[in-house]
Amino acid sequence: MTREAIISAAGTYIKAEQDPFFAGQVQTLLDGEEWEELSDRFYTDLEFGTGGLRGVIGGGFNRMNPFVIARATTGLARYTLEAGKQRPDGSRAAVISHDNRRCSREFALSAALVFAAHGIKAYLVEDLRPTPELSFAVRELNASVGVMVTASHNPPEYNGYKVYWGDGAQIIAPDDERIIERVMAVKAEEIRIMDRDEALQQALLEYIGKEMDDAFVAMVKRQSVQPELLRERGREVKAVYTPLHGTGAPLVERVLGELGVEVITVPEQREPDTEFPTVEFPNPEEASALEMALELGRREKADIVIGTDPDADRLGIAVPDGRDLTLITGNQLGVLLADYILGRRKELGTLPAEPVFVTTIVTTAMQRAVAEHHGATVYETLTGFKYIASIMRELEKNPDGPRFIMGDEESYGYLIGTEVRDKDAITATMMTIEMALHWRSRGISILGRLKQLWKQFGYYEEQTISRYFAGQEGKRIMDGLMQQLRTAPPVSMGGSTLERIYDVGADRITHPATGEVEAGPGLPLSNVLQFFLANGAKVSMRPSGTEPKIKFYISCHSDPGLELDQARGQVQEQIRTIEEDIVSIIEGAAR
Repeated sequence: MTREAIISAAGTYIKAEQDPFFAGQVQTLLDGEEWEELSDRFYTDLEFGTGGLRGVIGGGFNRMNPFVIARATTGLARYTLEAGKQRPDGSRAAVISHDNRRCSREFALSAALVFAAHGIKAYLVEDLRPTPELSFAVRELNASVGVMVTASHNPPEYNGYKVYWGDGAQIIAPDDERIIERVMAVKAEEIRIMDRDEALQQALLEYIGKEMDDAFVAMVKRQSVQPELLRERGREVKAVYTPLHGTGAPLVERVLGELGVEVITVPEQREPDTEFPTVEFPNPEEASALEMALELGRREKADIVIGTDPDADRLGIAVPDGRDLTLITGNQLGVLLADYILGRRKELGTLPAEPVFVTTIVTTAMQRAVAEHHGATVYETLTGFKYIASIMRELEKNPDGPRFIMGDEESYGYLIGTEVRDKDAITATMMTIEMALHWRSRGISILGRLKQLWKQFGYYEEQTISRYFAGQEGKRIMDGLMQQLRTAPPVSMGGSTLERIYDVGADRITHPATGEVEAGPGLPLSNVLQFFLANGAKVSMRPSGTEPKIKFYISCHSDPGLELDQARGQVQEQIRTIEEDIVSIIEGAAR
């Protein structure tokens, strides 16, 4: 951006921003002639990605701040009045929740008061709550729309704004595109925010708390496959738990406590903290995030270690392995849960005639093998629970047809049952404990069951490579990298020939050896590429819609029946050589 363009944009923002702190931040940058920083804050508007907004907190159009929240909510409120689900009396309602991020409470209240100013009743949580409870509350209150203010597991300087539609699922096309149109059409002078006291007096603002918690906990318990097992044997399990300074502790502790499970919460990480002082990344996908929980688990000789991310929608676990504890990956826990839920319900006669398991195109293929073994139809969709929820929505159009049982994705997200429409670490925690009790009753550990499955279906292992490319230059590098992979893909990776390419953005499958092109499976178009190699390995590439990063997913597997050490060695060598090629490609693009 030119300096003149920066000064103009910054001036517009300062005039429109009602919060003096954020306006003053931009003014200070102008006074200090911090042109590079100002350019990054104003070169673009913060855009809707996977269901909403996410970005660094600060003043500017490309940051999270009260003005950006109010503008987004104004556009969202307009679209809700046009197209949102109506209640029986013709009115519309919104549910707004938040986690413990910096400014989350202020952002959530601002959003609620914008809805109120548009005549949309706003139900605002009385205090921080987990994301899955927001999804549940939208459905429970028959609301038209929901907003969750969270940046999930991102570093402390981030916050976000997730939008949910009337079925409790995050928005998808065409609603997301139409909302963006409404948001971009909002002029600063058109933003209206109702006074809080006036909104309360007019019953356009109502706080929700304990009653919704009670309903949510009851819903979690309804998902149990063997409730009698939990009642009778819950006291056999000792669980160490960490909410990673987030929202999970009250509900996780309550659910497990009511089931009789002994829960020991990591004291240093129990209380919400905007700065996440004991972890570099508050994300159970990162082994380092669970270090304190693992150490406490070793001292307490825990049967299971559990970690949820700050908004309690992701779950990571560790289980005993000899004298130590070993981490279970998101892919592996998904395999175990699918095996237990589908297999046990089949044994008990509670599995529907046409069960459905939904996963994503970057999740381990072992889940398909296990789910199909238990008689389920498997749907694969794009990364993101909004796509899993869209399949649930389609299935519900035929009440006598296939029934959704479970959905998951590799990034530690699980959804069990149909009463929530986003990943839910609280229900998944309960189900994981139940699963552990079930196998214990048969003399098998969680790790022992996983090894049995590897013997039966083959050893599967996955590796994810994430690279961050911040700012304008970072976006250019990521765009160039994806373009290079599309137009000049490698002949081989890890020493194995590239057999076919699935370009999700064009819904097209190409066979490099013959040049043959065929239509893809019809997934929603997205900037994702998948390479399928001759040795059965798969490599997927996906730039994030909410963060300045690109992800590579490597998935390899062995044939069934091999000895575990031999199979693991083969697969890990495949992953190592593929990873070397990917790193080389990334470094070349960044130069």
